[in-house]
Amino acid sequence: MSVAEIKETKSNLIAWIEQLSDSNMLTVLDSIRNTKSENDWFDNLSASQKQHISEGIDDAENGRVVTSEKFWHNLKNG
Repeated sequence: MSVAEIKETKSNLIAWIEQLSDSNMLTVLDSIRNTKSENDWFDNLSASQKQHISEGIDDAENGRVVTSEKFWHNLKNG
């Protein structure tokens, strides 16, 4: 991301936050702001969770995906 893109993203986020009235969303954003994690969240996952994520990435990279419409249709109709 270029410096100009970063500045534009920040401006867009500030404008979006200023218009928010959803207290739940503001609470989530505030908790993210206050998080002081020294580690990447991925480092805290189990080996099994990391394996599932890797498999999902591999599926996506190799075109083994379905649209959300097809997913919901299949879920509703068995």
